[in-house]
Amino acid sequence: MRGIPALILLFAAGAFGQSAGTPSITIPRVARAPKLADFLNGTPREAETTVTDFRQFDPEDGTPVSKPTTAYLSYDDKHLYAAFVAKDDPKLIRARVAKRKQILTDDRITINIDTFHDHRHAYWFDVNPYAIQLDGITTDGYGDDFSWEGLWYTESKIVEDGYVVLITIPFKTLRFSDAPKQTWGIMLGRFIQRNNEFAMWPYITRRKLPQFVAQFGHMEGLENISPGRNLQFIPYGLFSRARFLDQPAGAAPAMAVDNSPRAGLDAKVVIKDALTLDLTLNPDFSQVESDDPQVTVNQRYEVVYPERRPFFMENASYFTTPQQLFFSRRIVDPEYGVRLTGKIGRWAIGVLAADDRAPGKTVAEGDPLYGRRAADGVLSIQRDFGKDSHVRLFATDREFSSSYNRLMSMDARLHLKGDFFLAAQAVTTQSRALGMGGISGNSYYLKLNRSTRKFQYYSQYTDRSPNFRADLGYIPRTDIREFKSRVGRLWWPEKRTLVSFGPAFIVSGNWNRLGQNQDWEADVEWDMTFKRLTTATVSHGEIFELYKGAGFRKRQNSYVFSSEWFKWLAVDATFNHGSSVNYYPAAGYAPFLGRGQDGRLGVTLRPNKRLRLDETYIYSHLRTEPGWRAGGGATAIYNNHIARSKANFQLTPAVSFRAIVDYNGVLPNAALVSLDRTKRIGYDFLFTYLLHPGTAFYAGYTDIYQNWMLNPAKPPYLTLTGFPDLNTGRQVFVKLSYLFRF
Repeated sequence: MRGIPALILLFAAGAFGQSAGTPSITIPRVARAPKLADFLNGTPREAETTVTDFRQFDPEDGTPVSKPTTAYLSYDDKHLYAAFVAKDDPKLIRARVAKRKQILTDDRITINIDTFHDHRHAYWFDVNPYAIQLDGITTDGYGDDFSWEGLWYTESKIVEDGYVVLITIPFKTLRFSDAPKQTWGIMLGRFIQRNNEFAMWPYITRRKLPQFVAQFGHMEGLENISPGRNLQFIPYGLFSRARFLDQPAGAAPAMAVDNSPRAGLDAKVVIKDALTLDLTLNPDFSQVESDDPQVTVNQRYEVVYPERRPFFMENASYFTTPQQLFFSRRIVDPEYGVRLTGKIGRWAIGVLAADDRAPGKTVAEGDPLYGRRAADGVLSIQRDFGKDSHVRLFATDREFSSSYNRLMSMDARLHLKGDFFLAAQAVTTQSRALGMGGISGNSYYLKLNRSTRKFQYYSQYTDRSPNFRADLGYIPRTDIREFKSRVGRLWWPEKRTLVSFGPAFIVSGNWNRLGQNQDWEADVEWDMTFKRLTTATVSHGEIFELYKGAGFRKRQNSYVFSSEWFKWLAVDATFNHGSSVNYYPAAGYAPFLGRGQDGRLGVTLRPNKRLRLDETYIYSHLRTEPGWRAGGGATAIYNNHIARSKANFQLTPAVSFRAIVDYNGVLPNAALVSLDRTKRIGYDFLFTYLLHPGTAFYAGYTDIYQNWMLNPAKPPYLTLTGFPDLNTGRQVFVKLSYLFRF
């Protein structure tokens, strides 16, 4: 950790200063709020500032936008207004009436605002031609955070020569300094998806990435604005009735019923316009959206599902570090939570504390630890300097009875000369398990990268000791000294169906503390991007892996394809084949190498602007190598089939109906692999009324069937059958939340 400040002093002189040539606009204060009708006839009011010089970011760097686009900006005491007039042929527009935030492949316009004018962070507000919203926060060097949700307003109309959008953003939704005169960073943009086109004002180029917010223009003219009193309260109520198969220890399984009413309150207080204090009592940690299907069979490392719980999702970027030291799903069952996030000048602060009832529920009722809770805390303090550099102190603590895990980290991101960026992190941990002595561990991380329009490069080194523990993070592996590097080259033929193409080379190696090589990999890939959101990648890898003392030499070929060539049809497909390890062999066998295949096919149909049909099929297969046993041919080890059919009908932007049918079948050869033959079918139905973030009503029903036969009178009570016809879980629920804002 002592090396981090030294690195900062060494490289700080290479940080870029603010460009004197950055374009600027001044927006007027208006006495009457604009209306959508003001922009429909082509003669908008004179009060608005007008922007027309949109330049392409993709596919043709710096070329004027292919379709005329005009933006109009103004503000009043309480709101920022942005109107866009986007010319186009209505028959060619790609857009749907969809759920909020599900418009990534739609034509749309965007306004990005750097309210602290720190050239690093920005809110983004995207809108499609049907006024469907997509919002979030972007941070240079870390990318987009989709978890942030704001309350703002949109209107739109498709007209005979394109579409018109009006955005109204309350200042109460934003965080910014309390200076009487404000200068914000701003970017205005438009997506035309059939051309893979993204055009912006001011001119922003890939040649300066990962500086994105740093290329924004200046927006001046904002005076004497404030969010005013900013208090938010979201009470919620949830009632569910569940019927599920329960098997108490030492007893026969039986169907149990659980009626679970639940209520709670989330509160938000904005302090000095810049800091947000979130408080929650009996927080809303229910999850109404189902997780996407993943392969969980024969996986060496834990399969991770993304966080969907509201309290943890907002401002999650404040707790993001180069290594994932905080993974909020580790806090399983909290009763309370408090979080403080925000910026004061060049300082960014994130503090989170919550309890967790889960550890006390995993022990028997007679155990002294039964009913006890873990206490969890996270702290992040970041100081920005230069134009794109920062240093951060990060800490986590998890306490349960006499056990604990305490972590302290220092990391920095430095902008060097030549548009190179260096990320460095040093972490130390102290841990003690129940009834055990204390242990300590360390982890170090370095990454150097440079990305331009034509070249992409990074080299990364990770060093973790065997006793390193991060109980609140996601660290799949310790005792490693790993190096990884990638270099890629892209060509951009102009005015072609083929937008870009080129090769990339990736190498990696990993050794443990004994100097033993644990794995290495060398890959070559060829990437191609076409218009109409079409991409194709082919790759080949040579791999070595050490597992439980045995070395395995593997080869892998991969093929990836995705396309939305037609606006009513989207296809994505992945296929991999080559060598694969049987990590969990049956008794009597050590792990051995087989031949594996896995693939994923997704098809999305949009018969009209309101209906979306998604079909997903995932296949995973492993068999023995020919001649694995003397005189024997290839033998199947397992097959895994996962299928999902999903239909969503969006009656209005706020009202939707969704239905899902899931199937997951694991068909093992029990003589070769330690897996059960399982089949599962699930039905999931959801009605949603989402007026805006915080105000919503949900009604849902879930039904699950598995291939078991239940005999409560005779052990082993449950036996496998050939068809999933035993109902093992059924739930119906209703949930209501409402946002009060003062």
